Amino acid sequence: MASDVPMTPELEQIDGEIQDIFRALQNGFQKMDKIKDSNRQAKQLEDLTGKMKECKRLIKEFDRTLKAEESKNPPEVNKQLNDRKQYMIKELNSYVTSRKTYQSTLGNNKRVELFDMGATSSEPAAEDNIQMASAMTNQQLIDSGRNQMDQTDEAIIRSKMVVAQTLDVGAQTATTLTQQTDQMKRIGDELDSVHFSLKKASQLVKEIGRQVATDKCIMALLAVIVFGVIAIIVVKIVHPQNKNIPDIPGMAPPAQNFQTNRRLLSANAFGGL
Repeated sequence: MASDVPMTPELEQIDGEIQDIFRALQNGFQKMDKIKDSNRQAKQLEDLTGKMKECKRLIKEFDRTLKAEESKNPPEVNKQLNDRKQYMIKELNSYVTSRKTYQSTLGNNKRVELFDMGATSSEPAAEDNIQMASAMTNQQLIDSGRNQMDQTDEAIIRSKMVVAQTLDVGAQTATTLTQQTDQMKRIGDELDSVHFSLKKASQLVKEIGRQVATDKCIMALLAVIVFGVIAIIVVKIVHPQNKNIPDIPGMAPPAQNFQTNRRLLSANAFGGL
């Protein structure tokens, strides 16, 4: 069975060693059918038994490592790793059954080890749970089954607690995301208001700029007019006899004209007398 389950380097190494043993067991049991001598068959079966014991040790090590890393992995990865472990247990049990069959055929009265690799194999009771099937009574088998069921129920309860905690964390995360979404909406509204204010301010600055430009033009025109009037006045004062320069409306005539008019008025007055 090819594995596409994501594993840590340690788990990958253990998994690779177990797969090597499975291939060796498969080849070994295939050779058993070709061996005719019972002594050689017994020796071959003894070698296969040693490989199965090593495989069982590696599966227990795989289970301990898996439990140590369980909190670091997402639930779906833990499920895939547990399924991988169950596949290893099932595969090993199939070779144990084959060993028992060959041993019965050989007429060997050696007792068969019962491989128990359930979900709680890392607990002290499971470490020593290598019993002889021929030595167990029906009551012992029933008690052992009940014990395994109790352990399974406890594992289910723990799983339910983990699921409940996961749901609580999910609900808290959803609430936090909702609050952050509302905050982002408020920030967006504030940014729109700031953008609108900047746009109005830009328009106001442009209007002020146009008004300032108009005022400057008016001031320049007024300055030209004032300088022109001043220039005319200066010229009138400097050259009062210059007739090419028109009089400025509202201003008194030059002093010479005023004296001439005054003499005329005096002459008229004396003539009347």
